[in-house]
Amino acid sequence: MLNARRDLSALLDGTAAYLPLPAGDDAEVRRLSTALSLGEPIDDDAALVVSTSGTTGTPKGAIHTAASLRASIDATAAVLGGPGSWLLAMPPHHIAGLQVMLRSLAAGYDPVVLDLAAGFDPAALPALLDSMPGDRRYTSLVPVQLRKALDDPRATAALAEVDAILVGGAATGPALAARALGAGLPIVRTYGMSETAGGCVYDGVPLPAAQMRIAEPNADGVGRVVLGGATLAKGYRNLPDHPAFAEPGWFLTDDLGAVDDGVLQIVGRADEAISTGGLTVVPQVVEAVIGDLPGVAECAVLGLPDDRLGERVVAAIVPQAGETAPDAATVRAAVTDRLDRYAAPREVFVLGALPRRGPGKVDRRALRESLR
Repeated sequence: MLNARRDLSALLDGTAAYLPLPAGDDAEVRRLSTALSLGEPIDDDAALVVSTSGTTGTPKGAIHTAASLRASIDATAAVLGGPGSWLLAMPPHHIAGLQVMLRSLAAGYDPVVLDLAAGFDPAALPALLDSMPGDRRYTSLVPVQLRKALDDPRATAALAEVDAILVGGAATGPALAARALGAGLPIVRTYGMSETAGGCVYDGVPLPAAQMRIAEPNADGVGRVVLGGATLAKGYRNLPDHPAFAEPGWFLTDDLGAVDDGVLQIVGRADEAISTGGLTVVPQVVEAVIGDLPGVAECAVLGLPDDRLGERVVAAIVPQAGETAPDAATVRAAVTDRLDRYAAPREVFVLGALPRRGPGKVDRRALRESLR
C-alpha cells in the first residue's frame, strides 16, 4: 500500500500520469500497453488513462486530469454526507475500484481491501467492515456482488451498518434493489463510466459536478444519454476525433434513457437492440419483466441469428439459489402480457451463471457465442 499511496497521491496532485493494468493477466497487459501507448508522451495535464470495459476492437482509454478526478471525489463526498473510509471490493484497474481508493486516500484513510484472488466472498465482509476507521464508512459493489452478499445473513447485517453502498458497473434490477432496501442496506444506484470518472448520476440525479441530457428524444422522451460536467474525461488516448466526444464538453453514450421530473431512467443500449421480424426489441426492457418472475436471480436477453426473422429473441436465466427457474411458457406469457408477443423470448436457457466482463457487466458477446 505504501507504493500505491505514493502513486495515487501523485495522481491526485497531477504530478504523474498512470495507466492502471490488471494484475495476473499478461495478455491483457500487453494488449492495453500497446493500444494505449504506455510510456509514450501525453498531455501535461493528463493524470490517468483508464481503459473502458469493452472486450472487442481496439481498447479505448479515457484520459482524465487531476481536476476531473477530484471533482468526482468531492461531489461524491458531498452527496453521501461527507468524506470517509472505503472498502475496496472490486478490481482496482477499473475506474470504480480506482475511485474507491482515491476517495479513501483523499479523506485521509488507506482503503481496506477485500482479497478477490479467489473471487468475491461475502463471508469476509463483516470483519473487514468492522476494521474500517473513521466516522463514515462506504463501499462500492456491482449487482452480482450485492446479490451474493444478500444471500449471507452476516454479510447483510454488516453492510446494513455502513453509511452508503454504491451499486453500479451494471444495471441494478428493481427486484434486487427492493430486496436490498428491504434488508436495510443503504444502497445508492449509480450510473456512469470510465469517461465520466465513474458514477456521475446517483439514483437518477446527476452529481453537483455533472450534467445530463437526452439527445433527439422520441415521442416517449427516449433518446441517447449525453453526459457532461467537471468529471468528464478530455477524450480518448490516440483517438482525438472520436465521435463520442465530438461536442465539446459532452460525451455521447450508447445508452438509451429518458428524464422524468429530473430523474434519469436508463431504458437500454442502442448498440444492443434486437431487430426481429422488422421490429425492435430493447433487451433491458424484457429483462425487467423476466426479473420480476419468482425464482429468477438474474437474466440476460439477446438476439440470435434467425433465417426468417433476422434475429430471434432468447433469454438466459440464472435461478435463485434453491429455486426452480420459470419455464419458457411462463416467461413468454409474462413478456407478452406486459410488453407484446414479438418481444417474448422464443427460447429460454437456464444457466448456473452469466459470463461477465469489466467490473460486472454481462458479457453478451460471450453469452451469444455459447448459446449459438
